[in-house]
Amino acid sequence: MKIIVLLITAALSLGSFHKTMAQTEKKQGAAMLNHIAVYVTDLEKSTAFYKNVFEFTQIPEPFHDGRHTWFSLGPAGQLHLIQGAKGKGSFDKNEHLCFSVGSIETFIEKIKAEDIPYENWAGAAQTVTLRVDGIKQIYFQDPDGHWLEVNDDH
Repeated sequence: MKIIVLLITAALSLGSFHKTMAQTEKKQGAAMLNHIAVYVTDLEKSTAFYKNVFEFTQIPEPFHDGRHTWFSLGPAGQLHLIQGAKGKGSFDKNEHLCFSVGSIETFIEKIKAEDIPYENWAGAAQTVTLRVDGIKQIYFQDPDGHWLEVNDDH
């Protein structure tokens, strides 16, 4: 009788263990960013902008249709520029892409040389925002009006 009770207890325990393992195996990790797509009016102009300003590495794009440019963002994923926007948009600064650089001062000199105006969060031209955590940031727009933030948060 003790053996039967022991076998039944063992069988129930194994079933419960198997169910727990099956649930664990099905659980996935958090989603990861794959890419960001930006709709642009002039693919050649936008490609040059992102390549020159951010020094992104252009990567092969599978469509080969002349309507896409893909850049690597390293472990963060990819940036896809897609030709076809009907005109420059009017975007809110709250909706922006943000990239970090080693030196905000060096980056500012670079965009000044390209005649790209920048501002702080409040909109004051040629001014840097100093966040409460000590991070410096600037904002500017790409050729289609998409807002971009650059900061020194490394």
